[in-house]
Parts: sequence; structure tokens; C-alpha cells
Amino acid sequence: MLNVENLTLHYGASQILHGVSLTARPGAVTAVMGTNGVGKTSLLKAIAGRHPYSGGRITLDGAALDHLGAAQAARAGIGYVPQGREVFPLLTVTENLETGFACLPKSEHRIPSRIYDLFPVLEQMKDRRGGDLSGGQQQQLAIARALIARPRVLLLDEPTEGIQPNIIKQIGEVIGLLRDEGEIAIVLVEQYFDFAYGLADDLVVLNRGEVRLSEPAAMVERDRLLREVSI
Repeated sequence: MLNVENLTLHYGASQILHGVSLTARPGAVTAVMGTNGVGKTSLLKAIAGRHPYSGGRITLDGAALDHLGAAQAARAGIGYVPQGREVFPLLTVTENLETGFACLPKSEHRIPSRIYDLFPVLEQMKDRRGGDLSGGQQQQLAIARALIARPRVLLLDEPTEGIQPNIIKQIGEVIGLLRDEGEIAIVLVEQYFDFAYGLADDLVVLNRGEVRLSEPAAMVERDRLLREVSI
């Protein structure tokens, strides 16, 4: 289980997060929602070790992840799929996937067949360069690369951004499958309201860097959530 407690974060003199707390549990999707600029991406970057946070505490299964860098966070079990995907454009699909080996012992440096079961298009295009893939294919590659490292927490930042509807549906199905397997805690930052609401087990709404709502999704009616996210 991932626990974030009273997290604060600054960019220079500007404070972005103000005491943010959330819990992400295995076998559940925690959807973090809110308008642009409220701190959603900054929250994920802090958890993933991409940006140092100013105060608070992050723990995974009770072990502190305080102020780890990105490499250490990945080795601790944090898988991060950033906004914009960040695939290596000149590396092949296979080579992009193999970058996930860095977190694994050498004896486990192989691409599981399950990756291609989840994303069949990647097997079809394994020799194609990452930069030549469509946006939807790159998003699938970015998620698959994160899964190579066998994370205990998967952070997804805007996975539907700029993607065609049929790929959005496929990605939603993969997220649902990963949730139902019960081994990974998934934190989903998403602007596509219906996609996030349809997948969420737990909801966290941010406003101006603070938690405005934190409840099980089953307790939050759609219209109420729309109002909270729109403020």
C-alpha cells in the first residue's frame, strides 16, 4: 500500500502542494482529478522521485521512500508513466522495453510474453523505432515499459491525452485487468472525466494544491464529482 502524508512541494518560491495526503491500495485505482494547474502532475513526480518534495512523508508497505531519486523510487517498486510518454524515439520498441531491465536482476532480463498479451501491437512492431509509432502506440509502449520492472505501484499521468478512442478503450481494459489481478496499486491522473470515473475505486480531487475530496468512488455521485472537479 502506498501512503502519502501531508506532502508539500515547491518550485522555487512557489508552493504547489499544500499538505496533500492519499492512500493507494493494491487491487484498486485511485483517480486523482482536478482542473489544470492544481498539482496533479507534481504529486506524481514527487512520488516517482522526479522532483524533491519539501515536507511530509511517502511510504510503501510501511517503508519510507523519503526524498528518493527516480532510480531509487523505481527500484523500490514505483512504476511511472509520465505525461507525454517519454519513449526513446531512436530506440526500437524492444529496446525501449529493455530499458525497464535496470530495476531487475540480470537473471530476469527478458520481456515476459504477458507484455505482448496485454499489448499485441508491440509484438507486431517490436523492430520499429519508438518515434515512428502513433501516439496511442507510444502510450502502450510507455505503460508496458513501466510494467517490465514489476512495480508494486503504477503511476499513470494523463494516459488518454491525444489518443484515438479505440486505443483509449484498450488502455482502459488493461488498467482494469491490472486492478482486478490485485497485485498493483494504480494511481491515475486523468482529465478525461468519464474514463477516470469509470475506472476509479477511490477518488481524490485537488484544488490549488490541496485535497478537496477524498472518498471511495461508490460514495460519490457523478454530478457531485463534476461540480468538485470543475471548481
